[in-house]
Order: sequence, then structure tokens, then C-alpha cells
Amino acid sequence: MDSKKMKLYTMDTEELSDAAYFKKCYESLSAGRQKKIDSYRFQADKKLSMGAGLLLDRGLAEYGLREAEVKIAQRENGKPYLPDYPQIHYNLSHSGSMALAVFAETEVGCDIEQIQAANLKLAKRFFCPREYAYIAELEGECQDYAFYRFWTLKESFLKATGMGMKLPLDSFEFGLSAAERVITVQQSYDRRQYEFTEYDFGRYHAAVCVQMK
Repeated sequence: MDSKKMKLYTMDTEELSDAAYFKKCYESLSAGRQKKIDSYRFQADKKLSMGAGLLLDRGLAEYGLREAEVKIAQRENGKPYLPDYPQIHYNLSHSGSMALAVFAETEVGCDIEQIQAANLKLAKRFFCPREYAYIAELEGECQDYAFYRFWTLKESFLKATGMGMKLPLDSFEFGLSAAERVITVQQSYDRRQYEFTEYDFGRYHAAVCVQMK
């Protein structure tokens, strides 16, 4: 699929800190999204949930739709979709104070993470041996960045397939080019091809996985 047909939206949810603006945005969203926002105890989490809803609304506006008007259902493994608009595929993610939404013409998954210290124990337990070795050989900020590159790439793939964590993280492996860009994903889940795109937003790293037609 032409990557130009994929649209990405981001938001720093700190802009929702103003109580009056928060209330206005809250009232513009669906009852379902409002219920999800209300389910969170901490205001930071409420803002992230609202940010995701606002980005969904912004993306749907490109199709002449509104988040408050569409029906959202969940597939078997929890991935949300629009049953009345099967031609529209989207995915949401958030971390820290950043929210992310992506829209595409085929199945799509995204993940954004705030870059922190690399978790080598997690990488050794759940990543493929060569992925772990690649990360372990690095140091400092380079190691942190590499860890979150693999993490977001893997999460985006899991979400694009719709399998979520039912697909083990070490059951598919990423290869990197000499220029440090992703060139392949070796996987046996299906025979489809997947395209990956990565983004940096300051101390945040994001990955998008689009299923090719």
C-alpha cells in the first residue's frame, strides 16, 4: 500500500490540562469514550484516553464521520474496528503524555512509547536471541533507543495482525539494514507482507505496521 494513503495523528495531552477545555472536549466525544475516560482514577490517564478519542475523531472527520456517531466494536482479541465502515482501518496508542492514531486502507497497528532505560531482562526473556544480542551490545542512550525500537515494532505488528499478546514476541523477528532501518520481519503467522514506518517525537518513539494488499 502506498504509505501516502496512511495518515498519522499525534497529540500532546498536556494541552488538555485546562479544566474548561477538558470539559469541552469531553462533551464532544461519545458516551462510550466518556465512560472509558471516567474509568481512570488519575487525571493523566484520563487525558491520554481523551487524547486518543480526539485523534480518532480527527481522523474520522477526513471520512465525513464523527467519533460520537460511529459504532465501535471489538474483535475476538480486543482490537477495535468500525463494523459499519469496513473500509476504514485505524489503531490508537498512547504513552507518557503523547497520544497517537493511525488510519489506513488495510489492517494497521501502531505503538508509541516514551523512551526510558532499556529493560534487558525483559528483552532477554521475550525478544528473539538476535534482537536481544543487538540491544545488549549497545550502551547508554543507544541501547535505550534500540530497545524501544524493537518494542514498538513488535507491538505494532501484534496490533496489525489483531492477535495482540496471544502471539509470542519471540515468534517473529526483525532484521535491520545497515542504515538502521527495518528491512524484514520474519514471521510464520500468515503469508501476508507488512510495511513498517518509524517516527521520533522528542523522547518518544513510534512504529506503524500496515498490512499490504
